[in-house]
Amino acid sequence: MTIPFDNSYARLPDTFFERQPPQPVKAPELVLLNRDLADRLGLDADWLEGPQGLEMLAGNTMPEGAEPIAQAYAGHQFGGFVPRLGDGRAVLLGEVVAPDGLRFDLQLKGAGRTAFSRGRSDGRAWLGPVLREYVLSEAMAKLGVPTTRALAAVRTGETVVRDASGRPGAILTRVARSHIRVGTFQYFAARNDRDGLRTLLTTLIDRHYPECETPLEVLRAVAAKQGELVAKWMALGFIHGVMNTDNMALSGETIDYGPCAFMDHYHPGRVFSSIDQQGRYAYARQPQVAVWNLAQFATCLMPLIGDDDAAIERASAAVDSFIGVYQGEWLRLMGRKIGLAEATEEDLPLIEDLLNRMATEKADFTRVFSALRRDPKTAGQEFTEPMAFDLWREGWEKRIASEDDPRAVMEMANPLRIPRNHRVEEMIAAAVDGDDGPLHRLMEALADPYAEDPRYASYEDAPKPDERVFRTFCGT
Repeated sequence: MTIPFDNSYARLPDTFFERQPPQPVKAPELVLLNRDLADRLGLDADWLEGPQGLEMLAGNTMPEGAEPIAQAYAGHQFGGFVPRLGDGRAVLLGEVVAPDGLRFDLQLKGAGRTAFSRGRSDGRAWLGPVLREYVLSEAMAKLGVPTTRALAAVRTGETVVRDASGRPGAILTRVARSHIRVGTFQYFAARNDRDGLRTLLTTLIDRHYPECETPLEVLRAVAAKQGELVAKWMALGFIHGVMNTDNMALSGETIDYGPCAFMDHYHPGRVFSSIDQQGRYAYARQPQVAVWNLAQFATCLMPLIGDDDAAIERASAAVDSFIGVYQGEWLRLMGRKIGLAEATEEDLPLIEDLLNRMATEKADFTRVFSALRRDPKTAGQEFTEPMAFDLWREGWEKRIASEDDPRAVMEMANPLRIPRNHRVEEMIAAAVDGDDGPLHRLMEALADPYAEDPRYASYEDAPKPDERVFRTFCGT
């Protein structure tokens, strides 16, 4: 098969990457192939499912035109700066130009050690995190959130060691508009490489922001995309879990589904990541962290913007522009979740009052809003004290009385099914034992999360007390 590669990043100076072929695996076996995404990219899904396609998805053979590289980047990890990170277990095969002209990265994650692998890292991934990223990234796409996507998941036939135990190895084929991160700029800024910064900025503009001509314009555009993205996370109860600067993609896509999760019981301080001991990346802190990350991006751009007080003020204003975009998008999305086609600031107390009651009464985030779209009288059942909801409902019903079709608005805003943590863990446990049935059923249930479908009613259920997941883990 001919893959329409056009590898612009591999044509950049060698300081941007290390040329790195994937490490072959013993006995690849296809677990999942995203046929719809293959069609979107102009790739032959039947070929990808065949023996030659499988060998490529496993990293055993490279198709003509591929130029495998491991990208260089730095990053703040939980606030501490690491000047050299890079793709320690991922290899970018190349860039695919889709039939509509859009460009996408094709990356193998879990493809073995690279020049950026640290210490005793094996550069591999085990099956659990690969399936978690596949399921959650595709769920996010179906929920309408900008995200990297998964083309394939492959078992490697090898064992990787995690926590002194052997687990089945796997490789994820990740598709992204690009893998340029805040951390990529930090890599060159840390080296005082102004030429590298200019080249990277030009690449970012060409790839994502052709309407921009100056670093400040790019900064504002990135801030706007991040404001819209984080607002969408918040409106779905999604917690990224590891918002390090190397995990902020400047394309505006959600990237890196490590210790992420969707909330069940709502609480603004909710944390799932086992490594986030201080709650740095808690649900309610995500907007603040995004601003902090944008400030690091602005710092990298300062040599190209200017070093006088006026330049600093302009850059600060560009970073702060995130706030207005985020607040406006959050109000719009949350307003729609309670049936308001165009919420205004006067509606803020109504929205915030509901969230406060949900937090106090341990209400399930998704189920409260899905009940509103179906039968508001049943929403109180999600609260430990139903009266807390009933008191709120009185004011809400008065407000939506003037709306044309609040139910239609809520049906478009409130999903019925999300990738609940206990279902994800159930799926992973079964797959490790060789049973992919729960994986396929979960993918089917999430394929159209806003649609009523009695076949998947059980996937709407909140976890029972003994099913609740309190910690998620990174796969490294």
